[in-house]
Amino acid sequence: MVPRIRPSLIGLPSYVAGRKIPGAALLASNECPYGLLPAVAARLAGTTAAAFRYPDMTCGALVDALAAHHGVAADRIAVGAGSTEVCGQLLHAVVGPGDEVIFGWRSFEAYPLLTAVAGGTAVRVPLRRDTLDLDAMLAAVTPRTRLVFVCNPNNPTGTAVGADDLRRFVAAVPDDVLVVVDEAYREYADPALVPDAVDLFGERPNVVVLRTFSKAYALAGLRVGYCLGAPEVIRQVRKTQTPFSVATIAQEAAVAALGEVVEVTRRARRTVAERDRMTSRLRELGYDVPSSQANFVWLPLGPDSAGFADQCLAGGVVTRPFPGEGVRVTVGLADENDRFLDLAEKLR
Repeated sequence: MVPRIRPSLIGLPSYVAGRKIPGAALLASNECPYGLLPAVAARLAGTTAAAFRYPDMTCGALVDALAAHHGVAADRIAVGAGSTEVCGQLLHAVVGPGDEVIFGWRSFEAYPLLTAVAGGTAVRVPLRRDTLDLDAMLAAVTPRTRLVFVCNPNNPTGTAVGADDLRRFVAAVPDDVLVVVDEAYREYADPALVPDAVDLFGERPNVVVLRTFSKAYALAGLRVGYCLGAPEVIRQVRKTQTPFSVATIAQEAAVAALGEVVEVTRRARRTVAERDRMTSRLRELGYDVPSSQANFVWLPLGPDSAGFADQCLAGGVVTRPFPGEGVRVTVGLADENDRFLDLAEKLR
């Protein structure tokens, strides 16, 4: 006889990572294609000697560096092994059995998985023209709602909501519901179009803002994420972190990365230029591509999505299909993007 498994986990799909195929253009996982930041590479060269010791469980140096970076007090920051773990920490802090978690769909595919693991009920609200439908999300709020994810820019569509719409939405959400604004792709967004939620809601106690080092800071393999929120919320979120989840080497790399803002900005601009070039060419070819504010583009191909991705794979380009919905294509190096565009032209 096998142990009894929680019913909510039976049939729950596992998270699917982007494929890694030697020699292929890896455009599936929204990684920064330019390698480690110089200061990070230098810092990593001297960090292995202490690997036999447990890391600082409080991530004190990293939290202090983040506090200085954002100009906030250290008690407003919680960290984790990537923003995905921080999502889980937030859920475990406020969600109990039967509680509801609202998010647009499609959005970050870990949201429903993490919600189920926390014992909550996922409430998926369909997108409107590939964009979060904030009015419909607000209408979905019930007395059982405990948390709302707002992925801005949204993954996998790349679309974003503006400051006025986001401000109205947050103001209408009940004060006892936690609003989590996931800004994993903040560095690629046009600040004139996409608000910085830290600036917009920094003093609002029921809003938490998520950030990550996995994208623009090029630390996807070291897993560092964090959130900013009210001290009373952050205090509880810290309790739900897996002990020692952020390795010493990851903490030190993240601190070094924060000192590379100029280079991070330069790389992000290169990616944005490539993203806009890809978007223009795809539209010339007749693809319906929404305007992206992230480091990827979205092709809403519907039933043709899986076949398109398979054809790209056969041509040496790994993309991220969402069968029946669309294909997400990370912006890579110029030559990788050209390989994809050539395939897209042949497949049209």
